[in-house]
Amino acid sequence: MLQISSLTVDIQGSRILNGISLSVAAGELVCLIGRNGAGKTTTFRSIMGYRRPSSGKIEFDGVDISGLPTWQIAQRGVGFAPEESEVYADLTVAENIELSTWTRPTGRPAAERIAEAYAVFPKLRQYLARGGAQLSGGERKMVSIARALTLDPKLLLLDEPFEGLSPAIIPLIAEGVASIRAMGKGVLMAESNVHHVPDYVDRLYVLERGELMFSGTLAEAYRDREVMRVIAGDAEAAA
Repeated sequence: MLQISSLTVDIQGSRILNGISLSVAAGELVCLIGRNGAGKTTTFRSIMGYRRPSSGKIEFDGVDISGLPTWQIAQRGVGFAPEESEVYADLTVAENIELSTWTRPTGRPAAERIAEAYAVFPKLRQYLARGGAQLSGGERKMVSIARALTLDPKLLLLDEPFEGLSPAIIPLIAEGVASIRAMGKGVLMAESNVHHVPDYVDRLYVLERGELMFSGTLAEAYRDREVMRVIAGDAEAAA
């Protein structure tokens, strides 16, 4: 599904990503983990066409999408829920979620895609008429992911889906991500906190200063002292 090969990205003369390679298959949850500034968001923005790679290749379903316009990448079936959520304040929850069905027609009826999003996050049914500006951070996050899901993507990019959320909301998001994965969609998730990574993750990539330093399972990451020093801090790694 998604195959990134030797991706390098330079921004204003600075190398942000240096030759990273990763893959996501259908039905997989893959996590890209690293400290703030490691290059996670740049990776996502490059996949979505906001950043043009300096070198390397980004392939989706066997087609090179490197440098394509963002709308064309979305039309091919890549959904994106950014860290900032970016819910439209002047639209209701129902309108925010329905929006993607207007922008990407597929063979599936809009009503079916919308119902699927509410099945993933049933709590949102309570807020259908509520405006985007009236939502909490966790509610905005659920709307953002649901809106990306109604695009009917094959691959979903989730940038820091648990960041800054209350402990009560995190399990709801985690359950939603598990449901999306169970649908057979590929999910690439970025996280800075290893303790937010769901136990059911298929594979981890650890990004440090724009380079990949680890690829493996969550259990393998916990056994690697150098990896834990980077993603959990020196004190925890030494415990």
